[in-house]
Amino acid sequence: MIGASSVLALITARGGSKGLPRKNVLPLGNKPLIAWTIEAAKGSRYIDRLVLSSDDDEIIDVARTWGCDIPFVRPAELASDTARSLDVVCHALNALPTRWDYVVVLQPTSPLRTSDDIDACIRLCAERGATTCVTVCAVDKTPFWMFKMDDEERLVPLFPAAQMPESRQAAPKVYQLNGAVYVARTDHLLGGGAFVGSDTLAYEMSRSRSVDIDTREDLEAIEMKVGKSDV
Repeated sequence: MIGASSVLALITARGGSKGLPRKNVLPLGNKPLIAWTIEAAKGSRYIDRLVLSSDDDEIIDVARTWGCDIPFVRPAELASDTARSLDVVCHALNALPTRWDYVVVLQPTSPLRTSDDIDACIRLCAERGATTCVTVCAVDKTPFWMFKMDDEERLVPLFPAAQMPESRQAAPKVYQLNGAVYVARTDHLLGGGAFVGSDTLAYEMSRSRSVDIDTREDLEAIEMKVGKSDV
């Protein structure tokens, strides 16, 4: 709990990955990928219960072995490529008999997020009275000098000239979601709210730990980071 508020952690892991088949249970270091997220959640000071939402028997067995609770199996219609993450979370909240004040959503594809990252995100959300808080990282290339291409292969600036900074030093710092931690008040989500909106707070993580594994190349790259002191 944080203060008088209860906290549920939900690991979302479906079995139908196409970019890297079986990625949630592939080995990273000396344990399955999903185990990194389970251990980080179990090390949290604030999480009261950790559960898995999955449709896949192998993922369920591995998660159970590493100490994650599996009170239900995710329905097939919520395990497709087009299923919305928000619907998956709301299904889990409605499937559990206990009502929770906060839900923390953790994806196994972000193995380098720590217990401290999770707790900092929860704490920021609770202390500031926000409906949601998410983790972000700074981008290494500013979008102010990026372009798209029209049908005739001509460059079109993403931003109008009037909005472009005069120099790289004058450009504002820009962030992107890193997918590591999503915290929300459950009444906000069940009432139709989203994880990212006008009230959303951001907790910044380093780019070195803001990894998201989706391909074999991603997994191989992160294997070189495991065990380094700056990760």
